[in-house]
Amino acid sequence: MRIELATRPGDPQRPNEDFVSVALPAGGHGGVLVLLDGVTPPPADTGCTHGVPWFTSRLGGALLELCAARRELTLAACLAEAIARTAAAHHESCDLSHVRTPQATVVAARWDEERVEHLVLSDSALLIEHQDGSVTPVLDGRIEALAALGPVTDGQRNAEGGFFTAAADPAVVARAVTGTTPRTDVRALAALTDGAARWVEMFGEGSWQDCVGVLRKEGPDALIDRVRAVEAADPDGGAFRRWKRHDDAAAAFVEP
Repeated sequence: MRIELATRPGDPQRPNEDFVSVALPAGGHGGVLVLLDGVTPPPADTGCTHGVPWFTSRLGGALLELCAARRELTLAACLAEAIARTAAAHHESCDLSHVRTPQATVVAARWDEERVEHLVLSDSALLIEHQDGSVTPVLDGRIEALAALGPVTDGQRNAEGGFFTAAADPAVVARAVTGTTPRTDVRALAALTDGAARWVEMFGEGSWQDCVGVLRKEGPDALIDRVRAVEAADPDGGAFRRWKRHDDAAAAFVEP
């Protein structure tokens, strides 16, 4: 089994809001991959005294533990319970109904000897490499579809006709993209926050299959290096319009 993880802040002066981890539960017959991208709020009140890094650490840690220890639960049920636990940890001190309450995108994958389960919520990406070398990207395309129509607003966040993130309402798990692949058909898994997925989605430096090739040959840290190189060559966003020059980036590559 091969497992490689990397994450890097977009700004060294700010905390990294991404979370990535892998668990290999006792028994040796499977594992869990969890990746979250904390949603950075505009510089305004969020109704929460804790902040996004606290939230992603709490939610990511709870989700990893539940997916690993409660294999009788679906990934969606694990995420619902993790959201509920995290909300309970700060509902007395924070306004969790605030539209900018801390929230995150979610990627989760869990495998055993028979199958690979997956869940994706919002704009982080899961890549499934099959035994024939083809790659299936598992994406939640709601934000991309909205952005194609015009600026995405706070009013579209966790609202009908908008896009959905893991915040304080466990019911959001019904909006996640979920599925199962036979274990025998999976050669590797990769997970990327959008700061790392820029290499494909924003910069067009290669396909998803090319991205998996970079991860296999050079590793996740090298992929982030490639992203940073493109960003450095376009510091003012003249070639690639973006609201952050550099974003937090996290990537994982697993050959289960």
